[in-house]
Parts: sequence; structure tokens; C-alpha cells
Amino acid sequence: QVQLVESGGGLGQAGGSLTVSCAASRDTFRLNVMGWYRQAPGHQRELIAILYGSSSTAYAESVKGRFTISKDNDKNTVNLQMNLLKPEDTAVYYCNIPAGPLGTSRGQRPWGQGTQVTVSS
Repeated sequence: QVQLVESGGGLGQAGGSLTVSCAASRDTFRLNVMGWYRQAPGHQRELIAILYGSSSTAYAESVKGRFTISKDNDKNTVNLQMNLLKPEDTAVYYCNIPAGPLGTSRGQRPWGQGTQVTVSS
């Protein structure tokens, strides 16, 4: 059974950086596509970053140029480096295999518990 386990969230300051990580089974990584989603209070979950293979990426406009998605094959993790944080980045962050384009709320696997990121101004 595929489990997605997110970690690394916390409290950040506007302009600062945080990194969140997603641990998944080796079978999940073999599919060669992973995504990061976020769900802000009062909003639907949305796909904001996609990693295809090892290096091809796509980002939502709201995070483009600030966030970087990457993979650590040795650790079977997918990471999201978040720079130049803004208060509007405050959300619960989830990883999953995308089931649609950027902006979709759908993932292909059961959702993990997510990790909270809170950005203060």
C-alpha cells in the first residue's frame, strides 16, 4: 500500500525559506511523476508543482521562481524548497501523484496527513 508522508513544515517569516519533504515507496517513485499540493484555509487543495522524471518541472504562477521541486533518489523523497515566502503561502502542503494539470485538487493515491506551513508577515 502506498503511503505518502510529508514532513518539514513549520513557521517561517516573509522573505525567508522552508523546505518540505515527501517520503514514498519505491514503487511510487518508479512512476516518475510527483507533485506538491497545498490547501490554504477556506480554499480547495491545489497542485502547485510537478516533477517529471529527475529534472523536468512545472509550477503554478503563484509559486514560479520562488519554489523548487526536486527528488532525492537515495532517500526516496521529493522535496519542495520554498524561498521568498509570503504570508499567502500559509497552507497545509501535501504530495501525491498528479491526477490532472496544475491547479487540480485530484491525486492518484490516498492522501497523507500533510505538513503545515505558516508564514508570518
